[in-house]
Amino acid sequence: MLSFVISGSVKSDPSVSTLQNYLRIRSVHPNVDYNECINFLKNEAEKIGLQVQVVEPLPKKPTLVMTWLGEQPELPSILLNSHMDVVPVFENSWKHPPFAAEIENNVIYARGVQDMKSVGIQYIEAVRRLKENGVKLKRTVHLSFVPDEEIGGATGMGKFVQTDDFKNLNVGFALDEGVASPNDDYLVFNGERIIWHVKITCPGISGHGSLLLPDNCGEKLRYIIDKFMDLRQESVKKLADNPQLTIGDVTSVNLTMISGGIQNNVVPEQFTASFDLRIALNVDLKEFENKIQRWCTEAGRGVTYEFKQKDPYTTPTQLDDANIYWKAFKQTAQELRMSIKPQTFTGGTDSRYLRELGIPALGFSPIHNTTPALHEHDEHLGLDVFINGIAVYQSIIRAVANA
Repeated sequence: MLSFVISGSVKSDPSVSTLQNYLRIRSVHPNVDYNECINFLKNEAEKIGLQVQVVEPLPKKPTLVMTWLGEQPELPSILLNSHMDVVPVFENSWKHPPFAAEIENNVIYARGVQDMKSVGIQYIEAVRRLKENGVKLKRTVHLSFVPDEEIGGATGMGKFVQTDDFKNLNVGFALDEGVASPNDDYLVFNGERIIWHVKITCPGISGHGSLLLPDNCGEKLRYIIDKFMDLRQESVKKLADNPQLTIGDVTSVNLTMISGGIQNNVVPEQFTASFDLRIALNVDLKEFENKIQRWCTEAGRGVTYEFKQKDPYTTPTQLDDANIYWKAFKQTAQELRMSIKPQTFTGGTDSRYLRELGIPALGFSPIHNTTPALHEHDEHLGLDVFINGIAVYQSIIRAVANA
């Protein structure tokens, strides 16, 4: 088991103040202004002598890339990716102001401290310490800071990977965000479930609320909701019956929006229902869509579906010795006596855009013995865990860049 070796007050570590300064930048949705993040990151790169380029595939959607040239720059490079944006907050529900980065009992509270500004700073600090120690790496290492991951990434990493600037990075392997682990294990993610957001429209005959009109949109809506909720219960049962499964191993189904109606005594002409589907990797997508289509037909006349998001299947990153980067990652974890648990990621991250290009990518945040608090009130991180994570990245970066 990796143990913390931290001398003095954790608050006095320079990396803590760097993290606080980053967390205090309100790069929060909606309508994020990334200029302050870009200027902050340029300054950090300059301090440690890294090359910097800013790529803007879309207006006001910049990606900043720091580069540490390797001894053999012709080799495929290593990409350390993080996103600059954070999700909105309900400020009155926080016990600490969410953008003050206050510290209490050696725990820092701020939006983005787990998801994922701490990881971005850990990358920077790990590279800083490696350079200060005179370490030379075989492969070039790039640190990318992308926008808009929290709104799906299509306008961030999704656009960046289509540019010549990205292609010129010659990425061979990438690290991206993971999730905090509540116990001694470190979670490593080599794939993600497939995201589908589907909207079902149920039309019907409108009329007076006192009548029992035929072709009723409410009956159609009930049928559709029942079908999706039955599917949801199947996944709930799978998890209950097999403790070895995680949420990433099953298909999650959630009803997220219902709309329709104009007045209490008027039967509406249509209802719509929207569902968030995260489809397990072992599901046949064609059969799954055919099932949705069949439900719509069975529900009644005119019921239709449309996709608001329909991601394709993306092959997970291979976890065996044929993957030299995984082999180096795993060996380093063993040397550090870290217990690592490979899983399928529950949500979606920018890693999927890399895997779609055939680039092996692992989702990993060196955060353990910490309650996961992504998108929650009072998002927090222990300073000892944060500082220890820098040392973890030092070892991992050195290993994969020399693989």
